[in-house]
This record gives sequence, structure tokens and C-alpha cells, in this order.
Amino acid sequence: MADFDLEALSLSELKKMQKDVAKAISTYQDRQKAEARAKLESLARDLGYSLAELVGTATKITRAPAAAKYRHPENAAVTWSGRGRKPQWFVDALAAGNTASDLAIG
Repeated sequence: MADFDLEALSLSELKKMQKDVAKAISTYQDRQKAEARAKLESLARDLGYSLAELVGTATKITRAPAAAKYRHPENAAVTWSGRGRKPQWFVDALAAGNTASDLAIG
């Protein structure tokens, strides 16, 4: 390994070296992970499995869209399910004196 006289380097040279070292560490870790993954996939294949079968795969759980519970007082095409952040029209309607039950569908 090369010996550096760090005291002789300027601040900008030291910062550049710091970035280069961080990048080298990151790419080294990525290469090591890829190599480990390849070894595990090969071993699983030799045993007659896929790696995904052995470790499971992460699947994203999605919920069905919620049915609308509230309708805009002036534009019936605009609705809200009651989930998540309140839409501005709902907040404005409440501030104008309406209640949630006034805006409820059915």
C-alpha cells in the first residue's frame, strides 16, 4: 500500500481523498454482496432450489382501494375515503360549519 504524507496535502486534496475512500468502500461492499449472493444462488441451485424459495421473497402488501365515505358539497365527483390526510375541501367545509356527517355519502 502506498504511504501518503497526509500533512503535506491541502484541505481540498484531503476532502477529495475522503470522497474517493468512501466510494471505494461502498463499491467494495457491493462487490462482496454480489459475490456472496452468487455463491448462495449456486449452492441453492446445486441443491435443487432457487435462492428465493429458500429465503422467501419480500412481497409488497397492497390494500384494496377504500370506498368513498365523503363527497364534496358542490362537486359530487370529488370524494374522500376517510383514510389519510384530510383533503382541503373537507377541511374548508368543516370550517364553513358543515359536519362530517353532512358530507358523508349515503
